[in-house]
Amino acid sequence: MSKILLVEDDENLLDMMSRYLRHEHYIVETSSNGKDAYALVNTYKYDIIVLDWNIPGMTGVEICSKLRSNGNNVPILMLTGQSALDKKIAGFRAGTDDYLTKPFDIEELTVRLEALLRRSMQSSTTKLKVGPLELDPDRFKVSKDGQDVHLTAMEFSLLQFFMKNPDKVYSCEALLDRVWNADSDAHIETVRTCIKRLRQKLSSKDELIQNVHGVGYKLSADGSDSSES
Repeated sequence: MSKILLVEDDENLLDMMSRYLRHEHYIVETSSNGKDAYALVNTYKYDIIVLDWNIPGMTGVEICSKLRSNGNNVPILMLTGQSALDKKIAGFRAGTDDYLTKPFDIEELTVRLEALLRRSMQSSTTKLKVGPLELDPDRFKVSKDGQDVHLTAMEFSLLQFFMKNPDKVYSCEALLDRVWNADSDAHIETVRTCIKRLRQKLSSKDELIQNVHGVGYKLSADGSDSSES
């Protein structure tokens, strides 16, 4: 699942967008202040940002410009009440990838986000395959050796992250930052519990998700390495 940061100071609009996108299986984090949003982007990894033009602390254009100048190429969809061409040009020059003028239909927002994600991830929405595992993000489906594996939303998101980064070792802290919402009540033990459940559901002769002692966890492409519980 893709991780989205919504930056909007209209509380009603922010709540509506976040509830709808979570229902569509996105991981959603929110901010209503530009400076706070900029700090979040520099702390956590997001797949896409929905950014309002007029927000307190730091404007959307300022955030976008700073991110691009620092080499951050995360896709940005700008929300604005400004429909004038010169405003849109200023936004595009700052580095925004797309525009949506208020008021808008929530379904149009979703379609635009999907298009930006497809473009930025370069076909990452196609099936992922690592060893005996196959994950289809469009159908929210996982199989192992051709047999369906039923996962919760967080288990699916965690496995998808591992499958995008096979054989790379991540600490529980790193997984918490990359997979879980920053404003959730999750902690290190939450990560360990989720990994334990995921390993049980993927159980096989050779462990696929392995514990690298004293370092963290990784998804082994072939399951041939030794692992510890």
